[in-house]
Amino acid sequence: MAQHPTTNTPAGNLRSGARVALVGMGANVVLATVKILAGTFGHSYVLIADGIESALDIAGSAIIWGGLKFAARPPDETHPYGHGKAEPVAAIIVSLGVLAAALVIAARSVHEIFQPHHAPRPFTLAVLVAVVVIKELLFRAVDRLGKDAGSTAIQTDAWHHRTDALTSIAAFIGISLALIGGSRWQSADAWAALFACMLIAANGWRLFHPALREVLDTAPRGEIVERVRAAAATVPGVLEIDKCFVRKMGLEFYVDLHVGVNERISVRAGHDLAHAVKDAIRQTNPRIADVLVHVEPAHPVRGTT
Repeated sequence: MAQHPTTNTPAGNLRSGARVALVGMGANVVLATVKILAGTFGHSYVLIADGIESALDIAGSAIIWGGLKFAARPPDETHPYGHGKAEPVAAIIVSLGVLAAALVIAARSVHEIFQPHHAPRPFTLAVLVAVVVIKELLFRAVDRLGKDAGSTAIQTDAWHHRTDALTSIAAFIGISLALIGGSRWQSADAWAALFACMLIAANGWRLFHPALREVLDTAPRGEIVERVRAAAATVPGVLEIDKCFVRKMGLEFYVDLHVGVNERISVRAGHDLAHAVKDAIRQTNPRIADVLVHVEPAHPVRGTT
């Protein structure tokens, strides 16, 4: 009987990530509305810019949600390796959106620096404190899920929350300087918005790079390749390990391996040995979805006939 996916499976983790993305969307709708209204009535451009960034996060969370839902689909005739690539593609789209938002808000911030300013209202500081607390809690919860699942898209969504918290801290500092310094420091609000844009752009690039690596099938970092080679070498009859390629597809890994065996064994024995190698490798990591084993004659030891 086929087992239904649980939260410990790649498909289950993708569905959990999609649910978390929906929660993030709901939180961003509320916070974006509150920040834009507070910035408008509180004469704070940095708070308005922060609200715009949160509004853009709504679109980002929607893209992440759609990407995770699509990536959770099982393999089919046209996608025999599954739909996992939708996950890093969603992360790339969101990262590019973050970079574009940083440029737009930065241009507006520079314009505001040279415009006359009203002093921001003190109540805007209370709004920002609440935002920082909520966003940091969301970041920690979503980032933990993303790391446990090994999902680039979920971690991208988590860093949206951390970026929002950082921009809110920058806004808090800018508004505080404007309130304490008086008329001479009223532009500190816009300068804080410009600094927040630098943080947004830095995080956008940080999120874009690993997603691009995954789409390009860059070999995964870490010990997974060495563990695969070590597991294959423990199988009786494997005399050498030649090529070993590992690529990430969504939350799963696919392995291509060449093993050297005694050239005199039968086809049946070679077939059974390949299955034994595949089973040994898959036991090292539950996220290894499939292993393609190529059996070839081992290279003769130098000095032997």
